[in-house]
Amino acid sequence: MEIIDANIDFKLIGQRIREARAKKGWSQEKLAETIDVATAYLSRVERGGTTINLKRLGQISVALDIPMEELITGVIKEDYRYLNREFEEILKKCSKDKQRLIYNIARIVAGVKFV
Repeated sequence: MEIIDANIDFKLIGQRIREARAKKGWSQEKLAETIDVATAYLSRVERGGTTINLKRLGQISVALDIPMEELITGVIKEDYRYLNREFEEILKKCSKDKQRLIYNIARIVAGVKFV
């Protein structure tokens, strides 16, 4: 069986949890109480000082009413704005000539006439 190294950034997940909690107007104590964990544990999770399992992440997701996928990746697949960010990252790595080629291909695919 092959082992997959997921390279999970727990610090980034913790930051997203903290931001979602703050957006909801909740204290660490309120969220910790809601998911039945110690405030100190939640604090470590938010700082990226400890790992978090999927069960706890799911509880946080439900409590904060935010998709678990967004906590993990920072994007929601249903929100197509993530494509804009990914496309922008790809374009940054291309030369100006390659960017022009990609632009022309996109126009063809979209059915936009050239001027």
